[in-house]
Formats: sequence, C-alpha cells, structure tokens
Amino acid sequence: MDTRATNRLTGIAVVAVVAGMVGLSFAAIPLYRAFCQATGFGGTPKIGTAMAPGGDGVTIRVRFNAETNPGLPWQFAPDITTITVPLGEDHLASYHAHNESGQAVTGVALYNVLPDKAAKYFHKTACFCFNQQTLEPHADATFPLSFWVDPEIAKDPNTADIHEVILSYTFYRSLDDANKAGALAKAGPHVGGSAVTN
Repeated sequence: MDTRATNRLTGIAVVAVVAGMVGLSFAAIPLYRAFCQATGFGGTPKIGTAMAPGGDGVTIRVRFNAETNPGLPWQFAPDITTITVPLGEDHLASYHAHNESGQAVTGVALYNVLPDKAAKYFHKTACFCFNQQTLEPHADATFPLSFWVDPEIAKDPNTADIHEVILSYTFYRSLDDANKAGALAKAGPHVGGSAVTN
C-alpha cells in the first residue's frame, strides 16, 4: 500500500474517532440521566405514572428540603418539612416561593433524593421540576407534587435500615446555571405539573 493510501486511511480513522467523541460528549448527559433513573444512582428517584401499590401499614418519614441558587432572588421553602407516610400509598406535598425582587423572575427547579440508595424506591408521579416558573414582582406561588414510596424499600437488605428519605429541591435561574453548578446531570427527569400563583 502506498503512502498516499495509508495517509488517507489514517485521516479517515482520525475523523471517525473525533466524530465519535463529539457525538458521545453530546449524549453523555442524557445517557447519564437515563442510567440514574433506571438504577436510582446519584439520588435520582423513579419517575412515571405507575400506580401506588398500597402497603401493609409500614411507614417511613419523608423530609422536604428547599434551596435557592444565589442568582435567584426568591424565598423558597416546603409547606411542611417532615411527614410520616405509609409505604405504597399516594401522598401530596407542596412548596412555596416568593419573588423578593421588583421585577418578574423566572426559575427552574431540580431535585434529588437522599440517601442515594433510596432513590429507586421513591416514585414521583407529578412535580414542578424542569418547568420554567415565572413569578411577577413580589408575587407568591405554590408548587404541588405527588409521590409514593415503594414498600420494597423495607424488604431490600440494602435499604431496610432507612427510616427517613429526604426529597430535596433547588431552584436555579436557568438550566444553564444548574448545569454550571453540576446539578443538571444528577437531576431526575420531569413528569409534569405546574405552579399555582397567588
């Protein structure tokens, strides 16, 4: 094989490798999210419309946490910080926010579940995450969510010692801000829901 043919094959191989690396870099976040949702890795809860199966009276404590990225001029907090719920039953909870600025401000919420190993048993059936939420100047809004905790959490030897699960939301000014903070890759996907503005 002559030098020209060898150089051409080498060039094609290099272009193919570079193109493959670029393609993988664009697919990395969606693939990581899919992996986390399927396995519960990184505190990503299960998401979907699966019906709560009902339980046998065993309960677990759920604590609600709220944070606001410094770039967002909102107060954000859960309406109730802790509840004890029967496993396998649907439950409703809500958060509220107040825009402290004199102009309309848009935010986007991301969430995860702690401890990480409990995430695969935490099912959110509706929430406000990943939707842009705009609050008018000094306005308030309520953000509802629904969830259930799989009774299997009490049967799995890896999670049988868990008596409290923390559902944590953080509001960012944009998904770009969340990505810069490293939170976007760990967040679970959106399932639907909206705010109720007061």
